[in-house]
Amino acid sequence: MTESKDTATSMDANSPPPTPDLGAPENFIQRELSLIDFQKRVLGQSMDPTTPLLERIRFLVITATNLDEFFEIRVSGLKQRIRYGATSTDESGMTTSEVLAEIGVRLRKLVKEQYRILNADLLPELETEGVRILRRELWTEGQASWIHKYFQEQVLPILTPIGLDPAHPFPQTLGKSLNFIVELEGQDGFGREIPRAIVQVPRSLPRVIELPRNLTRGYQGFVLLSSIVHAHIDELFRGLTVIDANQFRITRDSDLWVDPEEVQDLLNSIRGEL
Repeated sequence: MTESKDTATSMDANSPPPTPDLGAPENFIQRELSLIDFQKRVLGQSMDPTTPLLERIRFLVITATNLDEFFEIRVSGLKQRIRYGATSTDESGMTTSEVLAEIGVRLRKLVKEQYRILNADLLPELETEGVRILRRELWTEGQASWIHKYFQEQVLPILTPIGLDPAHPFPQTLGKSLNFIVELEGQDGFGREIPRAIVQVPRSLPRVIELPRNLTRGYQGFVLLSSIVHAHIDELFRGLTVIDANQFRITRDSDLWVDPEEVQDLLNSIRGEL
C-alpha cells in the first residue's frame, strides 16, 4: 500500500502542469494598468536610501517623463477608441471606459506620491547637501533684486501675452511647454477690456536658474523659471490689474495614424493628424 502511494505521488510530480485557459480574463494583465505598476516600481527607486541622491532625483524625473508619454500614446489611444464607439472588452475583461476610469484612480495616487517624495524627502535632503531651490517667499532683498533684473533682461523681452476674448480663441500652445493663464481687470492703453490672457514661456529659456554665490551665503541656490515669471507677471500687463495667475501645460495626442494606402498627399494627411 505504501509503495502504491509513493508511485502515485511520483507520477503527479512528473505530470505536466494543467494548461491555462487562454480565454479566461483572470489569466491576463491589462496592458495599460501594468505600465502604471511598472512606473510605481521606478518611483520606488527614488525612495531607496542606498541609492545616491541625484540618482533618486533622476528616477523621479524618469517617472514624470514616462507619464507624459503614457498620456500621449496610451491614454490618447484609449480615448480614440471611445470616440469610434468601441464597446468590446479586452483580454483582461475590461472595457475601454473601465480602463480609463481605473487609470485615473491609479495615476492620481501615483502623482500625489511623486510630489510627496519630492517635497518631503528629496528637496530636504538636497538642502542638507547645500543645494536649495528657493521659493518666492524665501527670497532675500538682494536675491529679489537680482531676479528682477534677470527677468527684465532675459525673460521679459521674449514674452508675448495673448488676450482671450470672443475675437481671439484659445491659442495653439506647444505641447508640454510652460504657460500661464492670467485673470485680469481693467482696460489696456487702447481702452479694451481683456478678462483673461495666456502667457507662453519659450523653451529657449532655462527652467532652473542658478543664483550668484555672493547672494546665497555659502549654499548653492537655484530659482525656477516659473517662479520668476509668476512673481513679475504683472509687468506684462501695464494698466491692468492681475487678479490671479496659474501655470499650466498641455499634453497633446501623439498617437498619429496615417494609412499610406488610403491617402494621396502624405504631408497634408500628417498635418491633419497633428
